[in-house]
Amino acid sequence: MPPSLPTLLGQALLATALVLIGVPSEAEPGAILRVGVTDGSQPCSFRDGGVWRGLAVDLWSRIATEEALPYVIQAQPDTRTLLQAVRRGDIDLAVGCLNVSPERLKQVRFTLPFQEGGQAVMVQRSQLDVGRAILLSLFSPDLLRLLGGFLAATATVSIALWNIEGLGRHPSTERDGQRRSFARVFQILATGPGTNTVANTTRGHTLVVVSYLIRIVSASLLVSFVTLNVVRQPQFGGQNSIRSLEDLAGMRVAARRGSVSKELLETLNRGGVQPPVRILSLQTIEQASSLLLSDGTDAVLADELQLDYVSKQLRGARFERVLGGINTESQAFALAPDLPDAIAERIDLRLSELKRNGVVAELRRRELAAP
Repeated sequence: MPPSLPTLLGQALLATALVLIGVPSEAEPGAILRVGVTDGSQPCSFRDGGVWRGLAVDLWSRIATEEALPYVIQAQPDTRTLLQAVRRGDIDLAVGCLNVSPERLKQVRFTLPFQEGGQAVMVQRSQLDVGRAILLSLFSPDLLRLLGGFLAATATVSIALWNIEGLGRHPSTERDGQRRSFARVFQILATGPGTNTVANTTRGHTLVVVSYLIRIVSASLLVSFVTLNVVRQPQFGGQNSIRSLEDLAGMRVAARRGSVSKELLETLNRGGVQPPVRILSLQTIEQASSLLLSDGTDAVLADELQLDYVSKQLRGARFERVLGGINTESQAFALAPDLPDAIAERIDLRLSELKRNGVVAELRRRELAAP
């Protein structure tokens, strides 16, 4: 018995709904785009309660809706497998914040980039490490030389002022002694209060102004030094500074499977860094926080956007970005070789429009603001 008209209409509506939410349907082969995504790549693509979410997923959903491109989602275990699948033509489109590296560009076809991002290193830093870093900076040779220069310059001005103003013959000097009187002049010039009491001549006032300039310049240099060496140059483990990727030698560093970050660490080891980096594989980027907090890893290497996401999920934990802007590259979707040029052009044009209209920036802000 043939199905009734209401039954046919219901089946058609159900098939359309399944396509729009990314669930396979029995539509005509080749009419529906096969879209590959990876889980655990927050905030770009991840599965939340059975629903695919993230910056890249939402961006693609917006493009597919506005361009009327039906699609089904096919999950892939990691980024490397995702790119291999799109290169073979097993899927039509790979959706994610995929770095357009020179190596990938030789093998894979990409859309227009929708954002740029680099790699970064994140570590956990305890309050004890902060205190140790401050103490190390206080006794560093550079700081001691800076302080010595300030004291020597102030002492020179004090001696000149002592002679010009004839303070050695002052009644208070005869009463208190030359050593104590000179120490008082030195203290006044070094700290500031009381400078109006130590000079009467024009040349003396000029020296007071010179001591003021020495004081404010030295104070600025001291503040800059402490900022660079304590605040903006975090100390890993309170012992070694991480200023480059080579400083990761011998450390346990976690990175997502099949990611550019892991490839970067593998390249570092192949380059002969000693001792080699111990690479730990992350299934999802969210595992990074638990590994750092449990001392399961020394550092995490990932996209800056991903580490921003991890940092904002655990605001109470003290995570530090010790390196950033490593290998900054464009990020885009990947296309299968046999995807029709007309569809690729439609995707690029819509992507360009959404980027220009601020949609990409808004999606990024929304994902990073999520609790």
